[in-house]
This record gives sequence, C-alpha cells and structure tokens, in this order.
Amino acid sequence: MGAYSVGLLVAAVAATVLVAATPAASAPRAFFVFGDSLVDNGNNNYLMTTARADAPPYGIDFPTHMPTGRFSNGLNIPDIISEHLGSQPALPYLSPDLRGENLLIGANFASAGVGILNDTGVQFVNIIRIGQQLQNFQDYQQKLAAFAGDDAARQLVEQSLVLITLGGNDFVNNYYLVPFSVRSRQFALEDYVPFLISEYKKILTRLHGLGARRVIVTGTGMIGCVPAELALHSLDGECATDLTRAADLFNPQLESMLVELNGELGGGRDVFIAANTNKSSFDFMFNPQDYGFVTAKVACCGQGPYNGIGLCTPASNVCSNRDVYAYWDAFHPTERANRLIVDQLMHGSTDHINPMNISTILAMDERN
Repeated sequence: MGAYSVGLLVAAVAATVLVAATPAASAPRAFFVFGDSLVDNGNNNYLMTTARADAPPYGIDFPTHMPTGRFSNGLNIPDIISEHLGSQPALPYLSPDLRGENLLIGANFASAGVGILNDTGVQFVNIIRIGQQLQNFQDYQQKLAAFAGDDAARQLVEQSLVLITLGGNDFVNNYYLVPFSVRSRQFALEDYVPFLISEYKKILTRLHGLGARRVIVTGTGMIGCVPAELALHSLDGECATDLTRAADLFNPQLESMLVELNGELGGGRDVFIAANTNKSSFDFMFNPQDYGFVTAKVACCGQGPYNGIGLCTPASNVCSNRDVYAYWDAFHPTERANRLIVDQLMHGSTDHINPMNISTILAMDERN
C-alpha cells in the first residue's frame, strides 16, 4: 500500500472516530439525575448499604422482570422522562458500562437514602451523599471530554436536561427519626426548613457552576401520607400531621428560593424549574379513583398496616395488579403512578410545574 493510500486510510479512520465521539445534532438530549431513592436507578447496588432494591419482587414489571436497583415494580421517573426524550435511560454513574458512547446519553448519580444535609441517611452507612454526587458529575465530565473533546463535552452538558430530587429524607430519615431528631430538633421546624432551603441553594448553585442550565427541581411529595408514615402514625388513615406540616412549609419556600436563584444566576433564563410533586401526591391521595387507583394508602408490596412496614421483600404481601395501586412499597410510587407524575411534568399546567413544563422547555430550546 502506497503512502498516499495509507494517508487516506488514516484520515478515514480518524474521521470515523470523530463522528462517533461527537454528539450528533439530532441525538436525544443528554439527561442527568441527582438525588435519592425516588430517582436512583442502581447506584446503590454497588455499595455496602441497606438502602438497596436489588432483590425480588422489585423489578417485577421491569422489561427484564428482574430487580435493577430501582425502588419500583418497574420504571421510575427518570426512565419515563428518558422515554419522552427519545433516549435510553442514563446508566448509573457506578455502572462499569458507563463509558464510550454511553457517556453521551448522560448519567444517573442518585443514591437512595441521601438528603440535602450530609447527616441525613447516615443510618444507611455507605451511600453517595449529594456533595459526592456533584463531585462525580465533575469527574464524569472529564471522562466525557476525554471521549468527545472539551467543546463537545461542554456543549452536551449545557444543553442537557437535569433532574434533582431531595428533601423528603431530611424529614423522614432525619428530623422526625430518633436518634437524629434529638440533634435536629435543636431547631424548631420553622427554623429547620429555612436552614434546609439555604443548604439546598448552595447545592443548586454548585450544580449551575458545573454547567447545568435546565434543572427540574422536585419538591417533597405528601410525605405524611405515604404507607410507611400511615403505618407508624395513623390510627384512622389520616396523614401524619407533623410531616404534612413539614412539606407544607418546605415546598413554598423551595419555589421562592428557585425564583430568587434564577434572578441571581439565570441571566433572564429560567434555569431552575419547580416541580410540584406534592400536588401530584394530593391528587392521588384524595381522588384515587379519578386516576384508576383502588387505593393510595395501602402499598402493593410490604407488610404490617397499610403494607407500610419495612421494604418490599420476597416474604412480603404483593398485590396481583400493580396498576391499581399508587404506591409500590412503603415510600415509592408504582410505575403507573410514576407515569402519571411524568405526564404532569411533561404537559401539566403551572399547578404542577412552574414556570413551564418540560415539553415547553424542549420546544423553546429546540428553536434556540
């Protein structure tokens, strides 16, 4: 083979590698996920922790009918958002398969048990606290740049969609949980909530500093009404008063903080979008039949009152039709409930997501 032919071959190979490593203009938008068990899709499988969902019957309705680490009978909220993006679900950051072209899809950094505060979830021992999730995001970007180049990596991150879900565990597994409540309750709830909000603002500011420009921030759901709290605190099916009050304080202050943060960092753009998952929980809880559920109080899988004691295990009661239950286990929605929540995030009014829904965001960004 002559020198000219060799040169052509080398150029062709180089061009092929460049095309493979550069996000195509028509490729689905990259998606990054941070937070707790509501959005963890398997990171905790790689950790020595009790906060895991890697045994049956978790995953009973997943396409493989096997547990994946998702706290669901099937798909969770990030999976369903990925469907709307026209993409495969982003892999867990700790997955050995998160390399090469899989980096272009995004990554899921979430870890069951974590909260806004570092001491939330310490009872689970080895979990990926939010500060480490953000460090992992920075490390991911270095891997992405090595694969696709600095400019392509920066563009992919800045054009991505981000979901972050934090806050519930700071109440359920910290403030209202002995022995943590002994320390936490040096704060009155009216002081604890603003403290959480101020710490969350620091997290979101750092996330913006790492390149995130469209961030869906969920509030807490109706944490006082989940089967676990009904089992522990309710004699008559009424929601736990203290936790309901905590959510009622937290969510409006979170929305106000996001407006403030957009004013400080957005440059006229709505970087942070408030997702009112409390409204979705309210709809399911008090009008379950309107959504095709027979109950939003009893979990499909569990034991004890409301099937709300402990996690779902092979020894648990398991309902035969998961589609008519709003909750899969003591804390987490079924796949069908997750689909309804995502539909509200994608297409809902400002009652569910403010100042605009995800479909509007995607259309606006596509035009720009």
